[in-house]
Order: sequence, then structure tokens, then C-alpha cells
Amino acid sequence: MVICKPIACSRMYNLSPRIRGLWDALFALVSLRSGVELEIIAHAAPAPLSELWARPDMGAVFMCGYPFSRTPEGLRPAAVAAPVSSEAWSLEQPLYASHILVASTGPVNAVADLAAARWGWTVRDSQSGYHAARSFLAGQFAGKMKPSMTVGPLLNPSGIIAALKDGRIDAGAMDAYAFQLLSMHERDEIDGLRILATTDPLPAPLLVAAQTLPADIATALQRSLVTLHETSEGAAALKRLGLRRFSPVVPSAYDVLPQRADDADRRLGISW
Repeated sequence: MVICKPIACSRMYNLSPRIRGLWDALFALVSLRSGVELEIIAHAAPAPLSELWARPDMGAVFMCGYPFSRTPEGLRPAAVAAPVSSEAWSLEQPLYASHILVASTGPVNAVADLAAARWGWTVRDSQSGYHAARSFLAGQFAGKMKPSMTVGPLLNPSGIIAALKDGRIDAGAMDAYAFQLLSMHERDEIDGLRILATTDPLPAPLLVAAQTLPADIATALQRSLVTLHETSEGAAALKRLGLRRFSPVVPSAYDVLPQRADDADRRLGISW
């Protein structure tokens, strides 16, 4: 099957019309530099991400590392590249973390308070919005967590933010790169919230292509992405998104995510 116009989609980081516009501009530049005509789509919420990740015309689509790692190797999309944030938690590598967020005037004042907090979560196959929080709690309170009310699925970072602001939850985990983008471009969205803790850096969400995408097209897109920082125009587009560069990734690097999730489930002793 020949894909004439592969899709590009930043749905995981389409946090506002302004931010989506910056992603669209970056994808347009990647398309121009690679010679691959991309169809840039939104696949806006609440359309399921699983439907997006199953499309046979993916060319450069953001995918969470946890479902990527859980997909059988023969069915797994092809890894293209992952972003390297300019923030310190990235360690200048294609890594990310989650911030544990609380309301500035809420009942949680210290990490110790999280053992009995009302937690919000996004979806159960999200590393940043679900598994990262559970791994963090397992490290802090293994076997000592108090059963408490949880609220979910809240779908995405916007859902976590809204639930914190209206007092439905006391704490929630949010992709640190998503938080960075909001800090840069939509500061009002996170007013009244504060970062209580940050989880360990782990392999970042990656841009993937369908296995059916011709190899020469996938290679051209990857080459365009990983060399984008070498041009002034590309570096400027990356800087507007808080990125240093895109980096190639090894799919096996993501194997750590289900291992950590399964370990947290065992150690935590409570389900959400």
C-alpha cells in the first residue's frame, strides 16, 4: 500500500489553539525540509487516541510511551523521533517526567499529605497522567497508602487542571513537558497551581509512523526532524515549543515503562 499523504498530529500536546499552531508550523517545516507532503490533523479530544494510533497513514504522530511499549512488536508503530525539552528534568535527552500538582491554597502542603489525598488521573494507559503518579506513590508509601477517593478518567492535562481548580481532587500528575508549554504560552491556565514534586525522568512520548509507511518516507521524516535544530529556522521553531531538538530513539528503551507500572501495582497495594 502506498501512502501518498501521511498524517502528522500533535494531539498529545495540542493544549490550546496557540500551541497547536506552533506544532502545525513545525510540522509544515518538517514537511518542506523532507520533501514529504504531510496532512496535519488535530484529532481533537474526545476522539480516542487509540483510533489515531491505529491509523495506517501515520507519518509523524505523537504516541505515549506506555501504550507503545505494551503493543506487540509485530503490531507496534515505527519509532521516528522523540523531543528533547530545554528543561532540566530532561537531562538533555529524549526524556520527560510528571509533575505532581496541587492547588496553591488546597489541603496538600507536603509530600507526606499525598498518602491520603484525593487523586485525579487521566486514563489508565497514560504514563504521565496515571502510571507515573502510582510509581511515585509506591516509592514514597509502599504498603502504607490509605484507600481514598479517586477521580477519573479526566482524559488529559486540562481535565487534571480543571479538577484541581474546582476542588474535586487534591492532587494529580501532569506531563512535565505539557506543563512547560502551558507555562510558556498559556500561563493563566496553571495559575493557582503549584508543583509539589517531580517524578523520575523516563523515555518521552515519541513521534511514530505506521509500519506500512514506505521506508524511504519514514527515513526522510526522521532525518528532517533530527536535524531541525541545525538550521536557524528550525531552531527557532523548536525554541517556541521549548525544545532543544528531536532525537532518534531505540524502541526497547520503552520496555522499562510496563515493568515500572507492574511493580507499582504490586507495591502500592491499592487500585484506582
